[in-house]
This record gives sequence, C-alpha cells and structure tokens, in this order.
Amino acid sequence: MDIILFGPPGAGKGTQAKRLVELLGIPQISTGDLMRAEAKSGSPLGEELQRYMSRGELAPDSLTIEVFKARLGQEDAKGGAIFDGFPRTTAQAEALEALLAELGRRVDKVVVIDVPDSEILGRITGRRSDPATGQVYHITYNPPPPGVEVVQRKDDTEEVVAHRLATYKAQTEPVLAYYDKKGVVVRVDGVGSLDEVTERIKAALGV
Repeated sequence: MDIILFGPPGAGKGTQAKRLVELLGIPQISTGDLMRAEAKSGSPLGEELQRYMSRGELAPDSLTIEVFKARLGQEDAKGGAIFDGFPRTTAQAEALEALLAELGRRVDKVVVIDVPDSEILGRITGRRSDPATGQVYHITYNPPPPGVEVVQRKDDTEEVVAHRLATYKAQTEPVLAYYDKKGVVVRVDGVGSLDEVTERIKAALGV
C-alpha cells in the first residue's frame, strides 16, 4: 500500500506516520530525511544534491524523483511506503504517479489530517525547549518541571507559524485537487488524543 500523508505543520503527521510504519510494515519516507541521507552517502546523485543544499536551494523535481526511485527500489519499500512531505506540487504528484506506475503501483490513499488553524497555533506557539538538553515541552500539555529554564524557538512564533500555514495551503490545495479527481483522498479529524487520531486513520484506510 502506498500512502501519502498531508496535514499542516503541527498536525502530527510524523507521529502518525511512525505508528503506521508499525501497523502496516512499510517504511516512512520523509523528503528531508531522504535528501540528507543521499547527500551524505557520497553517491553521484548525493553529490549533485549536496550542491543544491549547500546553496540553500531546493533540488529540481527531476532530481527529487531520482532519489525517490532509488529509495522505492530498496527491499523494505517494495510492498509500499508512507510518503511524508511529498509531493508538494502537482508536477511532483504527476512524476510520482509515473514512477509508481513503472513499479506496477499507484497511490492508494491520500490521508489529510485536518486541524483548525487556531489549534495549530496553540500547539506550535506553546512549544518551549530546554537549551541545555534540547528537551521540548509545551506550556499547556507538557509543562517543564519547576526550575527548568526554557525558551521559545524563533520558528515557533505566531508570525512564523501563520506564514507556514499560508504556505502549506497555497502549496497543497492544487495537489489535493489532483488526487481528489482520482478519488483517493480521505480526511480525518486531527483533534484529539494520539490514539484517537490513529484509530480514525486506520478506519479511513480500512486496516
């Protein structure tokens, strides 16, 4: 089964993806992790990627797809994968479709974890981290122990989060429209406990 996870920053995609890995026995493929690993590998493809990354530029779609093709050819991904953070554009969605077709596969489901903007703002702007240990807390859900000095990261401010949400919506709406036409999009309520959201995703996937 090949699944794409969508959702705004702070929706819990990473956490839910890890749970699906255990449930379905297929790997999570995160664009960022995949790119960094390939760049560190020293392969010709990795060296080309590194040139873009060192300049702070996004790799072109053609190169991104090459990296995905190599990853999907590995043994653990032959039965399917969970795509996290990809595709981000309609062009990438079309390229992924062509790649999967070469492998005799297709995107089975696009799971959208819906969380209201107000909830996302609360989740992210409430994060605090301990500079000494890197431990992340939340002022409401997981407050730091007494005496622990914590700080708010620059990318967790309301202004930055609002910009990230706007970017997400601008990028994903065309991609979701592409998959909507194929009838593979399912939406789940992302508000609630981790277990509740996991159960909703399982029901949406029929597993």
